Amino acid sequence: MRPVSIIATELNEIGDIARVVESLLAQVPPAAEIVIVDGGSTDGTWEWLSNTAAREPRLIAIRDESCSLKHSAGPVSRGRNVAIAAAKSPVIACADAGCTYAPDWVRNLTRKIAAGEAEYALGGTSLDPEQHSVWDVASAPFFSIRLSPLEPTKSCTARSMAFTRDLWQRLGGFPEHVLVGEDTLFDLEARRQTQPDFVIDAKAFYRPLNNFRMACRQMKRYAISDGQAGVRWIRLFRNAARCLLQLAALAALPWTTLPLFAVILLECWYAFRRDWRYLPRFGVNAVLARLAFSVMVPWLVAVNQIRGRFSARPLTNPQNQGVGSAT
Repeated sequence: MRPVSIIATELNEIGDIARVVESLLAQVPPAAEIVIVDGGSTDGTWEWLSNTAAREPRLIAIRDESCSLKHSAGPVSRGRNVAIAAAKSPVIACADAGCTYAPDWVRNLTRKIAAGEAEYALGGTSLDPEQHSVWDVASAPFFSIRLSPLEPTKSCTARSMAFTRDLWQRLGGFPEHVLVGEDTLFDLEARRQTQPDFVIDAKAFYRPLNNFRMACRQMKRYAISDGQAGVRWIRLFRNAARCLLQLAALAALPWTTLPLFAVILLECWYAFRRDWRYLPRFGVNAVLARLAFSVMVPWLVAVNQIRGRFSARPLTNPQNQGVGSAT
């Protein structure tokens, strides 16, 4: 393998930081280094990181308080850019503090990059098989999360992404003007220059542990960010059309139920088409929750993407609460 630096950025992740660091240190073959930027944690995360780095020479811990909403509109992007600038390897693999990784993750993800056959690779995300909620299962496909680690995906998430340092430099790094959706913007620019290698066996294992309200809030934030960034217009039009169809079916109920029946069939297709083979194993509650969330998605996307297009109000996130978060 060519030397690979794994990078991540975090803020107030004391509940997850040990899991992700341990999984990254366990990579086979090992990465040349693991560079983690802390944006000014106040919950003990930085103390854990610095103490662990003192014992693990491959773990490089950097504290940079500019990587928070107090100092940057895009603290996640800034943290990644700071980590990549400090990394020494020609190949960079991005990880996320809310995930864990199989021991062969970085090897599989960077296989073609190491062979000189690609300069950009995407591994995607799979639901953590050990810890997940019903609403994690219900919302999974709408956040490009797979229920099985071997499901193919073309997700552009930075939870499992690798690229050459040269490509990162040509793109000007991750965009630091947005809080959410920065990996989407990075991916759009990367695909203008090169063809991604979609790697089926290099997924990040993610455990959001959402309830219904949290899943809706996350979808809302992504839609607002898309509107502010002016991307994914086809997605907006598709979801707006679904909203209009639902309203038309309800308006027609005094005369006929056929439109409502057609809408229910359409929503079932949207809800189950991606992972119908895997969903039943999670039980009836997960199936019903999936259908309910699928019906909500077009409204969450259409209303909030339009809202985001006409709003410059910055987003915030839970980790920044109490450390200068935007309001």
